[in-house]
Amino acid sequence: MSEPTQHSPLRGKIALVTGGSNGIGAATVRALANEGATVVIGYHQSLERAASLGAQLPGPQHTLRIALEEQASHAAAAQWLSQTFGRLDVLVNSAGFTQRIAHADTDALEPDLFNSILCANVGGTYAVTRALLPLLRQSDNAVVVNVSSVSAFTGLGSNMAYCAAKAGLDTLTISMARAFGPVRFLCVSPASVDTDFVGGRSRAELEKKAAQTPLGRVVAPEDVAQAVLACVTHLRTSTGARIVIDGGHSL
Repeated sequence: MSEPTQHSPLRGKIALVTGGSNGIGAATVRALANEGATVVIGYHQSLERAASLGAQLPGPQHTLRIALEEQASHAAAAQWLSQTFGRLDVLVNSAGFTQRIAHADTDALEPDLFNSILCANVGGTYAVTRALLPLLRQSDNAVVVNVSSVSAFTGLGSNMAYCAAKAGLDTLTISMARAFGPVRFLCVSPASVDTDFVGGRSRAELEKKAAQTPLGRVVAPEDVAQAVLACVTHLRTSTGARIVIDGGHSL
């Protein structure tokens, strides 16, 4: 862990990462904190895991419970952020869930589950962003980064609902970028990432898939986090864009 310096690009910035206690979210929390941001770790169930992560980071960090399907938690988060900081500079929407279901297995992908996956991965992102938009508008250079997936445009993924949700998330990113500038909205789109996000997916499976791509390497959560960081610190005239981090999987 590197200590931020007075020249760190995100020193003084306030960032919130939903789903921030694990996987891509946790890697993003570390990346933002290491560049000087004060990071609020959004979590759903595991306060202990979020607090443990926060204790490892440089500078003051915070935890905040945010449940994608509970609008009351979104309003409470907005109120706390307003009272504590008065603004929000960076929002990373990393929370979501999926289940591994063969695309042809419509018996397993029941409509209630389909709708739940849609709500978590795109409806929840909309609801959280909507609640925090007034705080983002208080920043002089706010950015929202949505963690999407190549499943959005390949139609390949853990299940059909997840593919549909990520396609919706990509379009939502474009629509919000158009409607709510100068707040910037981008999405980062990895292929399979080396996390426990998809139950039953092994490292050997990831390596087999990666071997068939042009770069031949497994995408790590840190790769996605660095792409998020680039969206925040370097792509200052980009909005409504998709950043693909898949080692060439989708080519």
